[in-house]
Order: sequence, then C-alpha cells, then structure tokens
Amino acid sequence: MNSIYNSPLSERYASKEMQYIFSPDMKFRTWRRLWVALAETEKELGLNITQEQIDELKEHIDDINYDVAKEREKLVRHDVMSHVYAYGVLCPKAKGIIHLGATSCYVGDNTDIIIMTEALKLVKKKLVNVIAKLKEFADEYKGLPTLAFTHFQPAQPTTVGKRATLWMNELVSDLEDLDYVISSMKLLGSKGTTGTQASFLELFEGDHEKAKMVDKLIAKKMGFEKCQPVSGQTYTRKVDTRVLNVLAGIAASAHKFSNDIRLLQHLKEVEEPFEKNQIGSSAMAYKRNPMRSERIASLANYVIVDALNPAITSSTQWFERTLDDSANKRISVPEGFLAVDGILDLYLNIVDGLVVYPKVIEKRLMSELPFMATENIMMDAVKAGGDRQELHEEIRRLSMEAGKNVKEKGLENNLLELIAADEKFGLSIEDLKKTMDPTKYVGRSKEQVTEFLEEVINPILEENKDSLGITAEINV
Repeated sequence: MNSIYNSPLSERYASKEMQYIFSPDMKFRTWRRLWVALAETEKELGLNITQEQIDELKEHIDDINYDVAKEREKLVRHDVMSHVYAYGVLCPKAKGIIHLGATSCYVGDNTDIIIMTEALKLVKKKLVNVIAKLKEFADEYKGLPTLAFTHFQPAQPTTVGKRATLWMNELVSDLEDLDYVISSMKLLGSKGTTGTQASFLELFEGDHEKAKMVDKLIAKKMGFEKCQPVSGQTYTRKVDTRVLNVLAGIAASAHKFSNDIRLLQHLKEVEEPFEKNQIGSSAMAYKRNPMRSERIASLANYVIVDALNPAITSSTQWFERTLDDSANKRISVPEGFLAVDGILDLYLNIVDGLVVYPKVIEKRLMSELPFMATENIMMDAVKAGGDRQELHEEIRRLSMEAGKNVKEKGLENNLLELIAADEKFGLSIEDLKKTMDPTKYVGRSKEQVTEFLEEVINPILEENKDSLGITAEINV
C-alpha cells in the first residue's frame, strides 16, 4: 500500500497516453529537442557552432541522466540550469553552446505550448470518436418515438435518435472551438529576459534580421507555423485561459449528456452499461446506479471551475513577468486535461454500451399521447361537423378530468374514453385509437437525424477518419 498521496486523476480516471504527455520524461525530452533546435538555428545564422556539436546533442536527446540533474538541482536550486549541466555531462563537446542566449522560459514556456498542443490533439481524437459512436446510436434509433420533455414535463414527442443529435450538436461546437485553438497555438520562441531579444542582438553583433530569424527557424524545427509576435519573458498567460475554456466547454457538454442519461435511467428508458459483476449498492442489491454518468458530472464540475485558474492567473501577471503563475499553472493545466481525458473515456464507454428499452419508452409515451393528440382529434371532429370553439372548450374540460384521474386517483389515462362518450365529438373509440400512432406526432425528427448525420457529422468523420476506432477502458 502506497503511503503517499497520488492524484485520483492518475490512479482512477486519466489514460496512460494523456498521463505521459504531462510526464517529466516528456517535458525533459522536449527541453533537449528545443536546445537542439536553438543550436541548429544559431549555427545556420552564422554562430561558431559545429555539426559535430549538433550531432552530439541529438545523440543524447532521449537518454536523460536524471540522477545527475537531481543532484545538481540540490546544489544550484534551479531546474533548467541543472538539466543544462546534466546535458553537458553527456555532451562534453557541445557543453559550452547549450542554451546559448536563452532564458529558462525558452525551454519552460515553449515546452508548455508543445505539451498542451499534443494534449489538445489527443482530446480531439477522443472527442471525434465519441461523436462517431453517438452517430451510430442516433442512426439506429432515429425513428423510435419517445416522450420529449420541456421543464421535465411531458411535451410533444421526439425520437430517441433525435435526442442524441442534441448531444452531438454540442460536441460539434466544442470540436470547432478545439480546432480553432489548436490552429492558433504559437510557440514563445526565444525572446530573452524581457522579450526584447537583446541577447540575440548581442550574439549576432547588432544584426536585426538574424535576431528576427531566430523565432521563425525554431518554430519550423519544432513543427509550428509561428511564434508569439511579441512577449515579455513568457508567452501571454491568456493562452492557458483559451485552452482551459475549450476543456470547460467539452466538460459542460458531457455534463448535459450525463444529466439526460441519469434521468432516462431513472425512467427506465435508457441505461448506461452495467457489468455482470458490478455492484450498484452495498445495501440494496437490486440497484443499478448510473455511476459512469455521475462520474462524468463530477469531473465536469471540476474542469468548469478549474478554468478559472488560468483566467485569474493571466489577469494578475505584472509587466514582463512574475512567478506567481508557476505553481498554479503546474497544477491547473495538467489536471484540467487529465480530467477531460477521463470524461471523454467515460462518455465513449457509455455510448458504446447504452441499453434502450423500447417497451418502457412506448408505454410512457402512450400514457401521455392522448393529451398530445387532442388537436388532431378536434380537427377530425370539426370535419365531422362540430364547432371548433365549442369542441376546444369541451376537450380542455375532458383533458383536465382525465389528468385528475391520473394524478389524484392513480387511474390510467382515460381521455379517449371520455371523448368517445361525448356526443359533441361524434367519434367512436375505434376512430380515436387510429389517432394514437406516435409517428404522427414526431414531426421531422427522423428526417432531421438523417440530414444532420449526412450534412454535419459525416464530413467531420471523413476528415478525421484516421483517428477513428479507439475504445475506452474504464479502470473503476
């Protein structure tokens, strides 16, 4: 048994893939890639750096001597300079040119951008797979009528598939935001202590063009189109705000889905997966709690609130930089990603195994349908010679009587029988039962699903087809 605290996000919720993106190993390997990119850039722009030194640096990108760095940090109390030293131990020929002209934020901030970008790409991959699974569900149940609710009160019917398109449509909005943020991610570059590139202007003996080229070359080598056009010592912390806001948006969409599933499970219409040996309650053996959906809601609440952290941090930075962002940033950004990763795995797992109970859905819909069919019944009665105004008042009165029977006496809905017994309508119970086809009351639900899948979802899935096919493993 471990005797120290471990984050539940790592132990219970987030995938190994997302955990690695935010791991120390990923961070320090990226630092070394950035030092290689800087050295190559400086060599290309004319500084006295040899290819032999570059090759030596490349050779030792991945074999990080953590023990040396750790011992050095105890002495100098500086993580970046400790790793510069450790890299130099492995690369004696290149030792003198590692980190040349750069500040700590060169590796720290550029790595943060690289890591967040990789994490956003993984979030996108999982989000697209959730959309793909929801598409299958919506298509399968596009024509199954179900009672719709407004204010959680019975309303005009919809279909099970149409309801699923509402969940999908929110995720499509999140995907659009995600794509925009990924496309707008820019490196810090290497701009020096206060963002003026003074050290590079000195290195290149006053040559502004060469100093200007540093950022462009580094960005290209690290797989980015651009660096921040201007900065202080750090990239603007508004970047973190934008990133966490996208995650909060995904969390909100997932939360709404989880609410609907929990309500539907209470109604016994739709149920999340429940494994053979799963226990719903320690006291009530019959219970089947929607624990995956509840976990989505719980994690989503955390992410939505977590998005305040970078917003507050970015608003309180002083001038060219302060260090009060560091501790908060180290916690809020990775944990936001780990939580959303867990949310999307749960979302994918739930949709992949959703159980639908058509008989329960039909029973509930039919118990309410007579109320919703009153407009059609009234029109049939008018065609048979009745007075619309008189019939409207009569059907209102009978509806209230039927509602009273249901709510106060616990009886079945007998509205049809009441109408059949009323001579003003001139309709038999057989005539009235013909109006009880639920498909007459779902409008264009089925067609809307087909159109939405063809016009909106299929192009998204085609564009991202290389990302499809993943499954989610839930640890607990």
